[in-house]
Amino acid sequence: MNYGSNSGGWWRSIPPVTKNLILINLIVWLAEILVPGFSKTLVNLLGLHIFGSTHFNPAQIFTYMFMHDPHSPAHILFNMFSLWMFGRILEQVWGGKRFLTFYLVCGVGAALVQEGVWELTWKSEYVDGIAKLNGLTSEHMKTIVDAALASGDAKWIEAIADFKSMMVTIGASGAIYGILLGFAFTFPDMPLYLFFIPVPIKAKYMVIGYGVIEFFLGVSGTMSTVAHFAHLGGMIFGFFILLYWKKKGTLHRF
Repeated sequence: MNYGSNSGGWWRSIPPVTKNLILINLIVWLAEILVPGFSKTLVNLLGLHIFGSTHFNPAQIFTYMFMHDPHSPAHILFNMFSLWMFGRILEQVWGGKRFLTFYLVCGVGAALVQEGVWELTWKSEYVDGIAKLNGLTSEHMKTIVDAALASGDAKWIEAIADFKSMMVTIGASGAIYGILLGFAFTFPDMPLYLFFIPVPIKAKYMVIGYGVIEFFLGVSGTMSTVAHFAHLGGMIFGFFILLYWKKKGTLHRF
């Protein structure tokens, strides 16, 4: 690709959907940083909360993917670099409308998977946490919590509501992992380089590796502050879209 001879050529060469997605994410992130106290307000309004939380709003399934942690530049830099590196190529191949649809579906799919994982795991996480604080076994604490909820104990219900209100995820990573899969699906044998590996790796193997790592990190609870299953959710939803396009013979056409 020809980036032009001036310093702004590379930016003008980015196709419009990819460019606008990058701009929206950067503007929101800068607003979080530059306006005191705004970040917490935005997270409460736009971040994805667990269903049933007092902060939950259905629109968050969409809005969460345009927010990033203001205290972690690496979070947004990785996502936006990946969007620029792979998204612009897919947009040129697929066209803007198809690319945007794919991006948003992967992001929404990631949110739905995260909601499902939360619903399956929140109670055990809560019970395990307070069991350790009280020096009890998880089984004993589960019995206490179940009995309190069955009796409608207001203090326990409020405590659980407070716990749920802290369950929130933000970031474009689910959509980005879908884009990575889309690139590998469209260009499976394209050689890619990782910063710490001096030999090329085919795109299909690199993305499979990412998926396996995310799965084991999610199952093991390693790096629990990262929504690993949301990343996998973006890839899962993206996979079915790509499979459908391939079956129709339109994967490489607008």
